[in-house]
Amino acid sequence: MSYLFTSESVTEGHPDKVCDRVSDSILDAILAQDKNAHVACETTATTGRVNVMGEISTIAKVDYEQVIRDAVCDIGYDSKAATFDGHTCDVNVFLDTQSPDIAMGVNASYELKDGEEAAENQLGAGDQGMMFGYACDETPELMPLAISLAQRMAYRLTQVRKDGTLPYLRPDGKTQVTIEYDGDQAKRVDTVVVSTQHDADTPLETIREDLIEQVIRPIIPECLMDDDTKIFVNPTGRFVVGGPEGDSGLTGRKIIVDTYGGYARHGGGAFSGKDPTKVDRSAAYFARYIAKNIVAAGIAKKAEVQLAYAIGVAKPVSVMVETFGTSQYTNEQIAAAVNKVFDARPASIIRTLDLLNTKYAPLAAYGHMGREELGVRWEDTDKTDDLLRAIAE
Repeated sequence: MSYLFTSESVTEGHPDKVCDRVSDSILDAILAQDKNAHVACETTATTGRVNVMGEISTIAKVDYEQVIRDAVCDIGYDSKAATFDGHTCDVNVFLDTQSPDIAMGVNASYELKDGEEAAENQLGAGDQGMMFGYACDETPELMPLAISLAQRMAYRLTQVRKDGTLPYLRPDGKTQVTIEYDGDQAKRVDTVVVSTQHDADTPLETIREDLIEQVIRPIIPECLMDDDTKIFVNPTGRFVVGGPEGDSGLTGRKIIVDTYGGYARHGGGAFSGKDPTKVDRSAAYFARYIAKNIVAAGIAKKAEVQLAYAIGVAKPVSVMVETFGTSQYTNEQIAAAVNKVFDARPASIIRTLDLLNTKYAPLAAYGHMGREELGVRWEDTDKTDDLLRAIAE
């Protein structure tokens, strides 16, 4: 059976990603001083304005306005020429402390209150909800091919802007890749779309030629392209006004870009601006960690893991594994092995993945999963032997 599947990515200059970057920069600044902080920080951006709001409980002393301006300028919005200027835009900060009702469940879990004195029970889940992780053998980093290529093109688009290769580019941009599958096998790239913000004076034909040579061809493997592959560069013909000047932005509005490009399911929550006690973030990373180890161990070619939590309770209420018929083992056998090998309580997740020492701003664009180059612990495959022993028992 032949079919097409498409995933998209966006650059760090996309208005939603500007907001993710600001929220995660604030989180990084707080965690650098206070590892016990509770942070839920959201950002909106629009023409000439950045607003930050949320609930933060911390002893850290942070110059929030400076952190915000530095984040926006580092993206490339640092002058009128970029259509948005982090130096001069209005910045408004509206922050309150975390609700004591939520803190009561996070700081001491249901299990701890019930007399279970394990250190891993110290923290309860920061919210109810379900989180998904996924891995497959389509790419070396065990990510779906379409989102992997789209993310790499988006990163390349930023790279050639910042290093001066294509100086007429501006920070906002989007990429999209359509893969043709034959059954479970990716066969070819059917369509590539790149839209990029640019200055007003560069001809469209120059932009199209440059992006094909400098962005698309260095990323899309030649063996996956053929005479029928369609390439669209700035198909509207003009993209001068971009970023928050062209469209409003909001933290957490690109959750599919952040994960698997729609190839796997996503839970109910976003990531950016949330400290690791928020299982929306930490358990999604842990589910990816589990799924990647399942595939890396050769137990399955595809693996999707769901973790679900009750607010204030440390132990997940459910652990599910789905391998889509790509394993010799049943999903129940794999789930049983997962429960033996992985401790999915929030305190254990934070310790195992070293989440209090992770820098989150670099994750705010180009995906949270598959980012092996950042050295994040949820991309490690150090549990394969343990899984193979557990499933053989």
